[in-house]
Amino acid sequence: MRQLTNPIIIDVEASGFGGMSYPIEVGIALDDDTKYCALIMPAPEWDHWDEGAEKVHRIARDVLETYGKPIQQVAAELNALLEGKTLYTDGWVVDKPWLTTLFHKAQIAMKFNVSPLEMILSEEQMARWHPTKDKMLAEAKKHRHRASFDAWIVQETYKRTLAESKD
Repeated sequence: MRQLTNPIIIDVEASGFGGMSYPIEVGIALDDDTKYCALIMPAPEWDHWDEGAEKVHRIARDVLETYGKPIQQVAAELNALLEGKTLYTDGWVVDKPWLTTLFHKAQIAMKFNVSPLEMILSEEQMARWHPTKDKMLAEAKKHRHRASFDAWIVQETYKRTLAESKD
């Protein structure tokens, strides 16, 4: 198992929770402690919308239509920022398909890899994960269920559990 000190973390918010959903926001916590976040303008045929998902992430479809970036622009920005790198996610089973949907629609090849966070977590980190993440959320000055915030929380939880496992 490869032990990283500050992995790049990605999180994707979507229009819903099922197979008809599509990405609406992508957030990244980079290894230099900066963040990237973009709202995504839905493609015309992306019409599935889950009110429950909207309540969770608090992004209305009209906000995406007004402030979202075009799909091709988001895919190009992600490739420029992440080419050749491996990103990790705590929601690989949904985040990876949503990224695949984004890049497929953009007709652009994804130039980075996405891997499950579990690939770099030790057993000690896994055992400490939930209490540490709960503490991080309690300490956060504001709690938004948004992609860049969620990616940052995962990255910080990773770093804390790594430090605790070395003590």
